Amino acid sequence: MAVEETEFYATKFEETTFLVPVRYANLKPKGLGAQGMVCSAYDTIRKQTVAIKKMTNPFNNFVYAKRAYREIKLMKLFNHKNIMGLLNAFTPQRSLEEFKDVYLVMEHMDTDLNKIIRNEMDHEVISFLMYQMLCGIKHLHSAGIIHRDLKPSNIVVNSNCTLKILDFGLARSVAQTFSMTAYVVTRYYRAPEVILEMGYKENVDIWSIGCIMGEMIRNGILFPGTDHIDQWFKITQQLGTPSNEFLSKLEPMIQDYIMKRRHNPGYSFERLFPNNLFPPNSTKHGDLNASQARDLLSKMLVIDLNGEWLSLERDASACSI
Repeated sequence: MAVEETEFYATKFEETTFLVPVRYANLKPKGLGAQGMVCSAYDTIRKQTVAIKKMTNPFNNFVYAKRAYREIKLMKLFNHKNIMGLLNAFTPQRSLEEFKDVYLVMEHMDTDLNKIIRNEMDHEVISFLMYQMLCGIKHLHSAGIIHRDLKPSNIVVNSNCTLKILDFGLARSVAQTFSMTAYVVTRYYRAPEVILEMGYKENVDIWSIGCIMGEMIRNGILFPGTDHIDQWFKITQQLGTPSNEFLSKLEPMIQDYIMKRRHNPGYSFERLFPNNLFPPNSTKHGDLNASQARDLLSKMLVIDLNGEWLSLERDASACSI
């Protein structure tokens, strides 16, 4: 990680001090996440506003170090309009013995989806955002990478509705699927296969996108579980208890627990997402309507997707302009 600039200056925001090269001016705090604090700044060399993320204690332990490495590696690797790339990375420390801070410089975006997801959106906006999410995740999956932590706060948007996926600290290669921990993905967006500690693949990202789309439409979290057991209950309460064929794939103890609970028939997607939750049908694009949106939701919110996500990604424009 080369440091081109020789002069740094410090700016303090509450308990966090940013020590950045002089090329980055006018720092302003943007937000605090699990992996660090983000500020906006003006890059006097690129002549553009950027976002600078100071990673929180990236070398405190092996897990944090791996996440920092993954994020830097994947942001540098991908070049796609719907995936956040890395413009620069630096450390103010000058020796390996002092090395403790990592700063990532990214394109500046106006907000994250979490802040606007409950705003009123017409079919054009919903479909354009969904299209970009699916395009971005298709690009990741085509490279053999599963994001594993898709949620509204990890999706950033500009005022012109340009969307980018970020935060790759939990991302993993598909080849590592069978050794993955169950505690990935923020609970509300966690696929059934993750909750039940089954082997899982790219479908976990498709499920998360389905949860995000449903939240846009319903104006509230789809499956607000209080723990992993309640999360499963919230899912099956709405979508129904899965088939015995699916349950037969579970560990005997988990299978026994589920089969002893009340069987839920679930509800149709017409009942879960009635017409009155949707904006008026598009006058510009006749195929953008409640029925089309429900069809896409029904393909993403599937327990045991069994590889059907591949056809979804090939037809990423299913609900797009």
